[in-house]
Amino acid sequence: MEGLDTLLRKRWILKSEDKELYYKVRDELGEIRQFASEKMGCQIVENALLVKMEKIPSVAEAFMGIQDFSSREEYVFMCILLMFLEDKDAQDQFILSQLTEYIASNMPGESVDWTLYTSRRRLIRVLRYAVKQGILRITDGREDAFADNAEGEVLYENTEASRYFMRSFSKDIMQYTKPEDFQESDWFDMDEERGIARRHRVYKRLLFSPGIYFEKGSQEDFEYLKYYGRRLSDDLERIFDCHVHIHRGSAYLLAGEECRIGKDFPGNNVISDIMLLCFSVIRERIIEEKWEINADETCVVDQPDFERMIKEVKQRFGSGFTKNYREMAEGEFVRIVSEAMEMWMFIERRSSREVVIYPAAGKIQGHYPKDYMGGQTDEQQMAGK
Repeated sequence: MEGLDTLLRKRWILKSEDKELYYKVRDELGEIRQFASEKMGCQIVENALLVKMEKIPSVAEAFMGIQDFSSREEYVFMCILLMFLEDKDAQDQFILSQLTEYIASNMPGESVDWTLYTSRRRLIRVLRYAVKQGILRITDGREDAFADNAEGEVLYENTEASRYFMRSFSKDIMQYTKPEDFQESDWFDMDEERGIARRHRVYKRLLFSPGIYFEKGSQEDFEYLKYYGRRLSDDLERIFDCHVHIHRGSAYLLAGEECRIGKDFPGNNVISDIMLLCFSVIRERIIEEKWEINADETCVVDQPDFERMIKEVKQRFGSGFTKNYREMAEGEFVRIVSEAMEMWMFIERRSSREVVIYPAAGKIQGHYPKDYMGGQTDEQQMAGK
C-alpha cells in the first residue's frame, strides 16, 4: 500500500497539485481505510479537493509542532488566518492588508503592531507556510514587500484546503481546560487502558514517533506489546519495509530503504553525524560506569555534565565537522545539538536541570573510519567500524 506510506508522510494530497497521485491513492482507499481505522483509529478525509489521513497522536511531542514557526505568536496568526478563510470560497482573492486588519481586530491580549519588523516577519513565515501547504496561492506581488514596509501588498487566492487543516472534534472544545483534554478526546467515555483504544494508541505511537518509551504515555501500552507484540510486528512488517524492535522499556520501528512513512534518522547531514558521535561518547561513559542506566533503560544525568559531554565531542572530533560547526561557539553548539537530540526523542531536558537520555541513543552510534584522520591525533580518533 504505497498510498498509506504517502498519507502517513504528507499532511494531505491535493488534487490541484498532484492529480496523478491523488487518483492513485483514491484507488487504494479501501485497504488504507481498513488498516487506518482498525489499527490506528485514524479517519480518512476524501473529497473532490484532497485526500487526507487525520493523524492525531496518542502522546503529543515537541517535534510535532510546525517546525517553520519559532514563536507562539505565529501559531496565533495561523489560527486567525484559518478563521479569516472560513467565510471565503475556493478561488476567492484578498489582499494582505485585509488580512492584517482582521488579525489586528481579532488578536487576543495585546494588539499587534505591524510597524514592527518582527511582527511582519512572523506573519510572513505563517503565510509562506500556508502557501507551501497549499492553503493559499500568491496571485500577485511578493511577501518581501510587506517585510520591507507595512504598506506592502500581496494578492492571495484561497484554495479552500484551509477547511481541512484543523481536525474535527466530537465535542465542544470550549469545554476543554488543559492541553491533555485534546489527546484522544474521542475516547473520553471509554476505558482507555483496554481494548480498541489501547491498540490504536500503540500503533500510532510506533508510526508517529521515533520510539515508545516506558515512562511516556500509558504503561498499559507495554502490556499490549508484551502480549501482542509479535502480531503487531507481523502487521507492520507485512505492509511497510521495516523491522519492529521491542525491548523491556522501549520499542521502535526501524525503517528499511524502501520505507517512506516519515523522516529518517540519521539523515545525510552534519548534525546527524554529530549526534551519532555523541551517542558513542554516551556509551563510553556508561561502560566506564560514569553514568548509570535505570531499570527502565533510561539514563538521567545533570544538565551541566551532559553539556560537558557535548563540548568534549566538539573538542575530540570537531576537525571532521564542516566549517560552520568547527567555528561555532561552544554554547551555540551545545544548544543546537541538544535541541536536535530532543526533537528526535533521544533526550528530554527537564526543568530540574536534569537530562533524561532515552534508550534509542544506545541503539546507534557513529565512529570516524580508521583511515580518516581529519586533522586529529591517534588518541583523538575513535575506532572505526
